[in-house]
Amino acid sequence: MIEPASVESLKAAVEGLHGGTATFIQAVPVREKFMGAPVWEGVVHVFDVTGHGSAFRAYAWSSPVSGSQKRRIFAVIHSDQIDSPAQAVRAAIVAENRKP
Repeated sequence: MIEPASVESLKAAVEGLHGGTATFIQAVPVREKFMGAPVWEGVVHVFDVTGHGSAFRAYAWSSPVSGSQKRRIFAVIHSDQIDSPAQAVRAAIVAENRKP
């Protein structure tokens, strides 16, 4: 089994992608389903963010890359539409499925 990303690497992803300084707040288990079937299950880390132009919070997690021993890190900034760990995961899933 591939080890999940560390809090430090998730913090670095939030800061690298969105700027500001991230401070870990909590880890939240999330189980996302579509039409009753599970599509993602894992832990989303919640960070407070200072020094970002418009957001005060961010959500970050990692998922295994299919057919690989690597993990992909996701870092989503809090907004009016994305206001929880579950919403952040949903937004990332939708964005991934929109790609050609």
